[in-house]
Amino acid sequence: MKQINEVTITGRDLTIEQIKAVARDYVKLEIGKEAFSKSKQGYNILQEKINKKEKIYGVTTGFGEFSQVFIDPEKAAQLQLNLILSHSTGVGDPASEDVVRATMLCRANYLASGMSGGRPILLQILIEMLNKRVTPLILEQGSVGSSGDLAPLAMMVLPMIGVGEAFYQGKRMSGKLAMEKAGIPLIKLQAKEGLALINGDTFMAGLGSLELYDALQLAKISEISCAMTMEAIEVVLQAMDEKIARARRFNGQITAARNLRKLMNKSEILAGPPQRVQDAYSIRCAPVILGASREALLWVKRQFETEINAAQDNPLVFLETKEVLSGGNFHGQPIAMPLETMAQAIQEYANSSEIRQERMNNPYYSKILPAFLIESGGLNSGFMMPQYASAALVNENKILCYPGIVDSIPVSAGQEDDCSMGTNAALKIQRIIRNTMYVLAIELMLGCQALDFKKGKKPGLGVFVAYKLIRETVPYIKKDSIMYPMVKEIFELIKSEKIVQTVENSIGKLEEPKDLLKPL
Repeated sequence: MKQINEVTITGRDLTIEQIKAVARDYVKLEIGKEAFSKSKQGYNILQEKINKKEKIYGVTTGFGEFSQVFIDPEKAAQLQLNLILSHSTGVGDPASEDVVRATMLCRANYLASGMSGGRPILLQILIEMLNKRVTPLILEQGSVGSSGDLAPLAMMVLPMIGVGEAFYQGKRMSGKLAMEKAGIPLIKLQAKEGLALINGDTFMAGLGSLELYDALQLAKISEISCAMTMEAIEVVLQAMDEKIARARRFNGQITAARNLRKLMNKSEILAGPPQRVQDAYSIRCAPVILGASREALLWVKRQFETEINAAQDNPLVFLETKEVLSGGNFHGQPIAMPLETMAQAIQEYANSSEIRQERMNNPYYSKILPAFLIESGGLNSGFMMPQYASAALVNENKILCYPGIVDSIPVSAGQEDDCSMGTNAALKIQRIIRNTMYVLAIELMLGCQALDFKKGKKPGLGVFVAYKLIRETVPYIKKDSIMYPMVKEIFELIKSEKIVQTVENSIGKLEEPKDLLKPL
């Protein structure tokens, strides 16, 4: 992946990779030249409507059920302040710094379109906060994902107006003090500006974008760990044949099969005739299973990169026609469904990994590995319990994969009667990703142990470099030992992307599936 050194905000071409670079790597931001003029143009159009005392939702009316209440234009600024204060009702744990930064970036990208009607200063201050690491305190829970992520985004705005709490350079303090230390001026909200900052699914979009980035990395880790297991049990390699994958026509399957073959290329272990006629589904169908998750994630990425460059506000200012139109673009349904799909795609990586672990632990299947991958079995339990841990994590993932999107609850006296609940989907995926990283870490630990029984025969280069990296900190286990620190070591190698980077530096990039919309 090409290194990202700077990101320019335009409102139309933000990517998942750029969000990760800004949120986690603190890459600096600039504002595109057109963004200022568009923001100014949108602001002027809205002011003309306000001066004419036109009835505009959320500008000269109340919100939700109060949309029938007319607000005098002279009180428009107070209406926006009240909106932010009353809607700052998040609960639960603070969102992590990277999640809040991703949220701020997504909102700034929308403001760059000029369709919010807010002043350019809103965009400037968000960018300055990101560049100087002023991170508002946002509590994770409390959004129903319909009129936008109102509670989280309202908390994002608090430091901008000199209240609430924030982190400055990683230290928690009052929002006002954080802004003062960073030398960023406070703002006094004008008409529509509170709504411009909070109306939309930006919290779930920011969080989900980071999760999608991690999921795409897990796709590669799953192929690496699967290839290592295949080497360990001496897979019937015929099932990975390119012709079989192409016969099914799915690009995800073709990609997974190619990557597995690439990882096992020039294997000394698999050079001879296979031990079995065919393998169990978790092995033989691995390109199909892993490929299906890859295709699902490709669709999720298309949906997210559409949403993070779209207008999610209400009302919207249309620059070309000078109209201010009210609708429902704030609703989170377009990414709530992809979030639920992403949860299931990631869970399948964990599910198939745990099953493959049993293939290595079970001597009645492998016929070539000792029971539970340990010498002196019976006296030693070996790798029996790590698989238990994987089973527990997979079970929890399955519980978390219940789709909250099917259970809407009406709010605001029934005015907002069909809510996406997509934010809850994004929040649970954090746990699913963590669980899946641990499951794959356990499979890699078992795989390395199994390779040590191969009597000096080397696996394919891709598998071998992953094995060598892990063996730098996790040793071969000859007798029962405390294993949780070893699992944690591999987990950190996965989380830091070091395994994927090391493998790709040796054998080249693992392929990504082609665009779903293009035929073979």
